[in-house]
Formats: sequence, C-alpha cells, structure tokens
Amino acid sequence: MSKITVETCEIEGLKVITPSVFGDERGYFMETYNQNDFKEAGIDMNFVQDNQSSSKKGVLRGLHFQINYPQDKLVRVVSGEVFDVAVDLRKGSKTYGKWYGVKLSAENKKQFFIPKNFAHGFIVLSENAEFAYKCADFYHPNDEGGIAWNDPDIGVEWPMPENMTAEDLIISEKDQKWPGIKARTK
Repeated sequence: MSKITVETCEIEGLKVITPSVFGDERGYFMETYNQNDFKEAGIDMNFVQDNQSSSKKGVLRGLHFQINYPQDKLVRVVSGEVFDVAVDLRKGSKTYGKWYGVKLSAENKKQFFIPKNFAHGFIVLSENAEFAYKCADFYHPNDEGGIAWNDPDIGVEWPMPENMTAEDLIISEKDQKWPGIKARTK
C-alpha cells in the first residue's frame, strides 16, 4: 500500500506529493521518500544528492536550471512556508514557457516533483524557511542557467510575503541578471 498521494498538474510531468502522516500525542511520523512508493506513482528516479537551504522572509531564489546536466528534483519545506515554481523549458513541449506554483510548508508537508528541463525557483513567505531537495544528478557549478524571475513572457504570479512588495524582495545579484525566456530561443 502506497503511503503517498500524488496529484498531477496542468503541466505534464510535474507532480505534487502528499505523504501519509501518522500522528499521536507524541508528535508524528512520515516517510519523506520511499523508492517503491514513488516508482509506483511513476516517479522512477535514482536520486544522488540531497541539498538543504535556509532563507529568510522575502528571499526569492530562481529561476534556475542546469544546462547540460539537467536535474530531476523532489523538493519540500522542513520549516516555514514557500511558494515554489517550475517553468517548462522542454523544447517542443506544448506547455513550453508555462509555469506552475504550489505552496509548500512544514504544516502541509507537500512535496513537489520537478522533472529535468524545468526552471525552478521559490519565494519565502514565512519569517524563515528551510528548504530540502533531492536531485537525480550531481550539481555542476559551471552548468548553471537561469531565467528572470519577473519575465513578463512567463508571468509568474508570485505571492508577496505579508507587509512586503516586489521592491522589498531579497534577490541575489546573479538572479537579478538572468535574461527572459525569449533569450533561450535565439
């Protein structure tokens, strides 16, 4: 019996996973990853690297991708809340350039499966957030790519953290310089 519920998204390949949570007066237990359950759900990956980051309210990371060594990712939030976004960059896809977003939090315990050839990013909505993800390929630092987080051709509708505007967001210098999606097709 599978211990996860898998929700397919409008964009083929993206999946939102909700684990079964077993709780009592002591707290709770859940499996965050079980290869057999994920394989049964159509996510048959060999994850080779786990990453974790911590960010404060208003941090926006992304939209990132690997150019020659694309990574499938399984992302989740350990503490706090983020709005997580994936943008379809698969050449020839009927949803190329389309985005999908989902709130991930320690409370809802949802996970987001993002196949390779998608750009990925998130914005922190809570005071702090710890973000964890599994990758199906190793990180190659000279293989980074990105798309502007605010590209009007993609039109991501980023929710703003409480009492913040887009001008208040904390975005790395590198993430402020990525071109729009049209630059990828030239």
